[in-house]
Amino acid sequence: MKIINPATEEVITELQETTKVELREILESLHKGQVVWAKRSVEERLERIIRFGELIQVNVNELAEILTSETGKPLQQSLNEIKGAQNRIEHLRQNAEKWLAPETIVDSGSTREKIVYEPLGVIANISAWNFPYNVGYNVFLYALVAGNSVLYKPSEFASLTGKQFEKYLRQAGISENVFQCVVGDGSLGQQILKSDLDGYFFTGSHATGLHIATTVAHKLVPVQLELGGKDPLYVMDDVTDVKQAAINAAEGAFYNNGQSCCAVERIYVSEKIHDEFVDALVAEVKSYKIGDPMNLETFVGPLTRKQQLQVLKNQVADAKSKGADLSSGGKEIEGIGYYFQPTVLINCTHEMEVMKAESFGPIIGIQKVSSDEEALQLMADTEYGLTAAIFSNDEKRALNLLKELNVGTVYWNCCDRVSPNVPWSGRNNSGLGSTLSAQGIRAFVQPKSYHLRP
Repeated sequence: MKIINPATEEVITELQETTKVELREILESLHKGQVVWAKRSVEERLERIIRFGELIQVNVNELAEILTSETGKPLQQSLNEIKGAQNRIEHLRQNAEKWLAPETIVDSGSTREKIVYEPLGVIANISAWNFPYNVGYNVFLYALVAGNSVLYKPSEFASLTGKQFEKYLRQAGISENVFQCVVGDGSLGQQILKSDLDGYFFTGSHATGLHIATTVAHKLVPVQLELGGKDPLYVMDDVTDVKQAAINAAEGAFYNNGQSCCAVERIYVSEKIHDEFVDALVAEVKSYKIGDPMNLETFVGPLTRKQQLQVLKNQVADAKSKGADLSSGGKEIEGIGYYFQPTVLINCTHEMEVMKAESFGPIIGIQKVSSDEEALQLMADTEYGLTAAIFSNDEKRALNLLKELNVGTVYWNCCDRVSPNVPWSGRNNSGLGSTLSAQGIRAFVQPKSYHLRP
């Protein structure tokens, strides 16, 4: 399998794909290793995860360069991700033992009652390329602490990073029969779906998530799906610093080239401040440095996947044909690499794909609204349900709208943010289940009830 640098279109290296025979042998090993791993205390398992985090931070510069080389993520953003993902390990350090410990429910009377939390077994983590540290840690680190063994399949666009996870977990004391990284494309993923596993945890597109859920449904094992979004942001008319709101909105839309499930993908602005907001946002976007992702000053690098260029070109053409105006960008950047100009479309409507279909690139559509009621109706007009944000000086006014939206996460005066302290979950086409928080720790265990009568 060739690993392509999306900035240079050069082959970085070639990796040998995992074969069917190798996959079967790996799974046999993981089933045996899990039994031994689960007998270790949570404290012992956690010590190895903490050591892994330390090794990652010691080698952060090399790891960031690897991530940037295979995904095109600007180097500073790769550094930010790797350093920021450490908060998952800190969250586990502070909370894992508490949430995985047996719970005594009734400790008096003729029968004592308690709950013990047991690992699921061997779980598959089929992960994503856009934030492999964040979304990977959400699954495989939490699963390992809970006593599971993990078959980790990174996206074929982040396989080098996946092999680094394996390398440093091994150095941290987690053996090959507890964690294995397999390499391949969708055909390998299909083999994993057919294999004997005790849970499937996937991050990626809605279409693939739906395929996974339907394929493994007959197994009656846990399935969690962290899927895409078409996340809205509403800028109310009472925002006092319109320029700062525009700067924050632009970062939420264009960070990591817009390739984030919780990126701002559509913006609604009160007609009272619309023109001022658009001018400020366009000025901010035009200030972004575009180019070599290995340059620490670059904010917008290449797209990770070449085929996404056509998706963005189609969305621009569709919007313009239906009355949108192009305020910035709108074209593929000619030359080497999968670059697309940071694009701002105004006078958008919900007749346009850019306001309805996931973009997953450096493009944003803006629509003018006349009232909170109109904004709420438009924000709710989606098949997705990941996040929604409102910028306003009035918390009560903002929350009155946010509570009406069927999404997993809401933001007031912030956006595109994930914290290990609260659940990360989606609704409708944005997924099933939760990672992070206490719920994310217990996503990888199953309760056993004890009724004890002396």
